[in-house]
Amino acid sequence: MLKSFGFGRGKFLRPWFVLTLALFLVLAFRGHFISSAQAQPVNGDRLVDASIGEANNLIPALASDTASTGVTALVYRGLVKYDRDLKIVPELAESFAISEDQLTITFQLKPNLTWEDGHPLTSQDCLFTWRFMSDPNTPTPYGEPFTQIASAQAPDPLTFVVTYKRPLARALSSWGFDIMPQHLLEGQDLASSPLARKPVGSGPFRLEKWEVGERITLAASENYFKGRPKLDRLITKFIPDPATQFMELKTGALDQMGLTPDQWMEAQDDPELKKTINFYRFPDFGYTYLGFNLLDKRLADVKVRQAIAYALDKDEIVEGVVLGLGQPANGPFKPGSWPHNPKVKPYPHDPKKAVALLAEAGWRDTDRDGYVDKDGQRFVLTIMTNQGNKVREQTGLVIQDRLKEVGIEVKLRIIEWAAFLKEYIDKKDFEAIIMGWTIPLDPDLFDVWNSTKTKEGELNFISYNNPEIDKLIDEGRFTLDQAKRKVAYDRIQEILFQDVPYVFLFVPDRLVALHKRYIGPEVTALGMGDNLNEWYVPLDRQVKEK
Repeated sequence: MLKSFGFGRGKFLRPWFVLTLALFLVLAFRGHFISSAQAQPVNGDRLVDASIGEANNLIPALASDTASTGVTALVYRGLVKYDRDLKIVPELAESFAISEDQLTITFQLKPNLTWEDGHPLTSQDCLFTWRFMSDPNTPTPYGEPFTQIASAQAPDPLTFVVTYKRPLARALSSWGFDIMPQHLLEGQDLASSPLARKPVGSGPFRLEKWEVGERITLAASENYFKGRPKLDRLITKFIPDPATQFMELKTGALDQMGLTPDQWMEAQDDPELKKTINFYRFPDFGYTYLGFNLLDKRLADVKVRQAIAYALDKDEIVEGVVLGLGQPANGPFKPGSWPHNPKVKPYPHDPKKAVALLAEAGWRDTDRDGYVDKDGQRFVLTIMTNQGNKVREQTGLVIQDRLKEVGIEVKLRIIEWAAFLKEYIDKKDFEAIIMGWTIPLDPDLFDVWNSTKTKEGELNFISYNNPEIDKLIDEGRFTLDQAKRKVAYDRIQEILFQDVPYVFLFVPDRLVALHKRYIGPEVTALGMGDNLNEWYVPLDRQVKEK
């Protein structure tokens, strides 16, 4: 093009072209400078997402529901963490060292750490956290690994030393648990501690406001040891209905949400939404299950549980409910991860086998009304799940249809999240439930499957008790030899297949919608959001506070 204007002939440029070219260069360089400025991380803006339930308690030891842990994970920090390659690295710690006998871990803390209120964070807080978590009077579901510690010392403000009774596979990773403030919790009545509603942590964000029934607002912490996050605020609205969440995403009232499969499919066909929203899909660290209260005499019979497993069609649920955005589950580990046992296959859909097993357990359709009965009582099973999770509700409807085919009448109950946990799960006032677990990066199964973890507020709320499982859990957790752990976990999955305390249903894909104005989000082996403190919005795209 330049040659056609005379550059190749050595002619002078015409004045109008010189002006045009000059203007073009000015605009080009100006655009370059603007782009460069926008590429520089800047402070400002906020991110608004939604939760189907409201947090219950923001003391890390007592935060056991997703809404609560979602907040504590941003407000508090542990000594170590998993990085995006799933390696354990220092966090509050500057470094750590493990003794040759694998019994002692020595942590060196980062200097000049502080709590959000300005109080120094030292090794005394680590020592307090150990004592607090291992105290049998602390009603926490997370305390067990801390009870395996024989001794702990804080010889100076930056050194913390723990010695275990025997090698514990999750010893190091357990110190990813949030360190808690001694100066605010020691000697306090947990039931009335203000930290349950007004946490004081050491993480990238601090609680700014909790509007009960409406939203929680977190603000960037100026005291965070890695530096202030770029986003000013994180706002979580409490919206129990996913359809309402999706509507707010479309109108711009939400910046981020986890999509249901049908919302994902709808979004892929919405060119207007795609103009403003990025979509991310990746395998979730979790599974959905149908769990049985084993204190119920009917469900205590393994043949009944096996019959229910044969009656269900997991492929139907994956295709019909999550629209193929997932895969059938066959145990408590993520498919493809090292502890997963691929030889254990899901129960096949076999209604005839289900009817035969029910008959062996004494449940037959004696009055020919289409439902099995025993001692004059029809088999009526109430399945509960939480409000605001459409996938679980739809899963319940599919289960209802399949169990009807084998003569079990199912009644579905959808209950508000907080009441579901406090009034039914914790008190074991249920027959069967549809719920999900996050799959931890370390495969220690103690908290969910050990027979000693059945007290109110603990995680074995189905009351599962199998001595061989207890023994295998110990074999898997009290060694650092992964090959030995693998043998134990493979056998555990075989036993769970036979016992059917849960019907493991499916491992879903994680489906995330996020506004395009955010720079920095990445999907890693950890999922998405581990670098949230680095996300930012260019100045010209920031949403100003009203």
